[in-house]
Amino acid sequence: MKEEYSENYRRWYDKDPLLSKTMHTLENSDDETQIKVALNLIKILIEHNISENTYTGVEDMLSAVEDGLVERGNNRWYDLDTTVRTAINMLENSPAVVQKAVAKEMAKMVVDKIKEDKDEQEAEEEENL
Repeated sequence: MKEEYSENYRRWYDKDPLLSKTMHTLENSDDETQIKVALNLIKILIEHNISENTYTGVEDMLSAVEDGLVERGNNRWYDLDTTVRTAINMLENSPAVVQKAVAKEMAKMVVDKIKEDKDEQEAEEEENL
């Protein structure tokens, strides 16, 4: 499942340009956006991994979450929140086919959430005028 880093990529998700861009956008989002996207991402990852027969039981899901916790500690941007860390660890430990499918959905989620937040902010500003 999880591939080793290569000399060409700094981070595991940089292999896929869409996933790399989505992760960068998520990294630069506010905490609330990151957590909301992470919760949806966990749901999507479970669905995709079940349909791909990657997860055959709860143990497989727990293993996908726990992998990566010990070996790298808490130095990554997504380690600051347990929900975000869980979602990203599950994504990292998913097969490449699942990562690719989820990257498209994740990109849409991130963009939609940012647009929603912007619309809410603009509506609040108009009310305050």
